[in-house]
Amino acid sequence: MTKTISCKAAIGLICFVAFLFPAAAQSVSEVDICVYGGTSGGVIAAYTAKKQGKTVLLIEPGKHLGGMTTGGLGLTDIGNKYAITGLARDYYRRIGQHYGKFEQWIFEPHVAEDLFKDYVKRGNVDVLFTHRLNSVRKKGAQIQEIVLERSDKPSERRTVRAKMFIDCSYEGDLMAKAGVSYIVGREDNKQYNETISGVQLMKGHQLPDGIDPYKTPGNPNSGLVWGVSPAKLDPDGTGDRKVQAYNYRICLSSDPANQVAITRPAGYDSTKFELLVRLINAQPQKRSLNDYFIWSGMPNKKTDINNRNGFSTDMIGMNYDYPDASYEKREQIIRDHELYTKGLLYFFGHDSRVPQELREQMLKWGYPKDEYMDSGNWSPQLYIREARRMIGSYVMTQANCQGKEVVKDGVGMAAYTMDSHNCQRIVVEKDGKMMAKNEGNVEIGGFGPYPIAYRSLIPKEAECTNLLVPVCMSATHIAYGSIRMEPVFMVLGQSSAQAAVMAIDAKTSVQKVDIAKLQNTLKVNPLADGSIPEILVDNDDKGAVMVSGEWKDSKSKGGYGPSFLVNDGQSKSHVRFTPTIQKAGKYQVFTYFPRVEKPTSQLGITVSDGKTSKEITVKPNDVVVVGQTSGEWVSLGEYTLAPGKTGYVEIATKEADGSAVADAVLFVPVSRN
Repeated sequence: MTKTISCKAAIGLICFVAFLFPAAAQSVSEVDICVYGGTSGGVIAAYTAKKQGKTVLLIEPGKHLGGMTTGGLGLTDIGNKYAITGLARDYYRRIGQHYGKFEQWIFEPHVAEDLFKDYVKRGNVDVLFTHRLNSVRKKGAQIQEIVLERSDKPSERRTVRAKMFIDCSYEGDLMAKAGVSYIVGREDNKQYNETISGVQLMKGHQLPDGIDPYKTPGNPNSGLVWGVSPAKLDPDGTGDRKVQAYNYRICLSSDPANQVAITRPAGYDSTKFELLVRLINAQPQKRSLNDYFIWSGMPNKKTDINNRNGFSTDMIGMNYDYPDASYEKREQIIRDHELYTKGLLYFFGHDSRVPQELREQMLKWGYPKDEYMDSGNWSPQLYIREARRMIGSYVMTQANCQGKEVVKDGVGMAAYTMDSHNCQRIVVEKDGKMMAKNEGNVEIGGFGPYPIAYRSLIPKEAECTNLLVPVCMSATHIAYGSIRMEPVFMVLGQSSAQAAVMAIDAKTSVQKVDIAKLQNTLKVNPLADGSIPEILVDNDDKGAVMVSGEWKDSKSKGGYGPSFLVNDGQSKSHVRFTPTIQKAGKYQVFTYFPRVEKPTSQLGITVSDGKTSKEITVKPNDVVVVGQTSGEWVSLGEYTLAPGKTGYVEIATKEADGSAVADAVLFVPVSRN
């Protein structure tokens, strides 16, 4: 027999349940903008939105902010500093302040994370840690709300409603669950008229010829050694669902007072390194750790260690399932990568098959006591180089990277080499001999900074109208390989947040945001707080630069922006940089010095405030360049400048005895108010 209860009784029952379970009654959050993923881009997006007066919730499935920027990637991939604008540039300036410099691009993990915490604190951003996406609820093409679950207790749920959503995760989970189109793997070259997106058997990070792939050398029936796939090599340019290798960017310490010993990890299996043993034996001249790792020094005797050559920290071919995997499956893949990497370090320090000099070098290092203290001194962030990629309103391709197609709706720039790590390790026949080879590595550059389309950050309008995706953005495999750098994610996070704010204010979709207005806002309010922007005068700014004498336009790597000017010192020439000052005040003035062959021993620079001039001598060989760049800003001092175009900086070649460079001049307000 079916029983019914009165409306009054039902209301009473609901109130009684809410009294017993108050958390359930408070499980719905409503904000203007919800940012999913506390990566570097996620923090900057949330900070930007909050600075624009919106209510914001930043959701991080883990316990830490910053993603790979705080997860060990201390040797920042830049490409060209000119491409790094707004709050991203501000971030590296603040890193510099910590280390006593104007800006710095190499740093310790805890320093990077403390700075992201500072952005959250200064922006008064609400952060929800240890919560991950469970489901997405839409009405038509609009996300109404998302349901979260506790990462450590999935049965606990929470709902978040927002006007706009920004997916800043490395995996693109919000994008995928919202029904937005995406791809995993590599496009066939034919799809977008590319040349290096699909299968590529190149020489970079490659095994030398002759490394036998079989457990018993020469005997295919014995099976393949660990790490070698039985897959066949497809023709160049063939598309597939293979994903470029993941790894850990490893932070170690050489300071005995700050070390935890590298011990044998539970589950260690030395057979995983049989191919490495054969590689070591095949190249007896290579007896340095730098032959097997990119071993980059960080401040305070620490490292950022990355993959190098044929067998290293990349766990090639072991991540194909990760992008679309369940949380449980991803955790297993992460644990496998951690075990592999810790095992690799232990192997180099303790296995008798490793030459003694290599073992001795490794034993000088240990895990840093003062890093990752809540995760066993090991990074909590696996380097997810590439997972899902949205197929959005516009797809960035190889043509964009190389400047053959230039978008008009740029809201950020990229400048890094088109870079893909290896995707598989297979058996290849060469001259009648079977050998192990890596496939998928691509490193092709030679181009300057290029714009990233706003349309590549948004889905197609029919799929979703209130979502932006600045990390798993719309790009082909090889174009993404250039764009996927941490500073660029910060730039795109800021642009996405600003667009979300504008869409809310205009009561419109992300597809109908006024692009010209967005571009101008990013230009005039680069720090998202209304402060006075710095003024950059680049040698390519024809209206602000006067060139006298014989200067050659150089587009070689190392300059700031698309090019820089070089004079061989044979003629007395100068280049004058004249800023347009909007607000009178004190400005710190810097000029950029790229490295060139045979530079002049000294260079004369004149700085004028419009009334008086100061002569400065700079010795280019004394300019210390650190990190993955070949140029640095050099301070010319502090000056009081009046509005208009009264002041200038002039670089002259008088008494030059080598190549003189004129590149860019920067005017930074001492007071931003």
